[in-house]
Amino acid sequence: MSTVAVVRHRVSDFDAWKQMYDGFTSVQSEHGVHAHQVLRSIDSPNDVIVTHTFDSPESARAFFEMTELKDAMSGAGVDTGSLEINYFDEVESGTLIGA
Repeated sequence: MSTVAVVRHRVSDFDAWKQMYDGFTSVQSEHGVHAHQVLRSIDSPNDVIVTHTFDSPESARAFFEMTELKDAMSGAGVDTGSLEINYFDEVESGTLIGA
C-alpha cells in the first residue's frame, strides 16, 4: 500500500514554478517520492495540483515538513495562503483498457 499526497496551490507564474519544480526532482527522489503527477487548471492556469506517492504516511509528512522544500516553494512563487496538502492511502489503481 502507498500513501499519496495531494498538494493544491496557486503560483504566480506557472512556467517559472514548473522550472523550479523540475529542478527539485533529485531531492524528491532522495526523500521518498516514488511517483508524481502535475495537474494544471484549464480555467485558471496558475492553479496547480501535484500528487506525490510515498511508501508511508510518515515519509510523506516528513517530506512536506522539510525546510528545503518550503524554501523552494516560496522561491518558486507558491502562494502559501492557498497551499493545501492532504494525505491518502492508495486503495486501488489501474488502467482501463478498451473502456
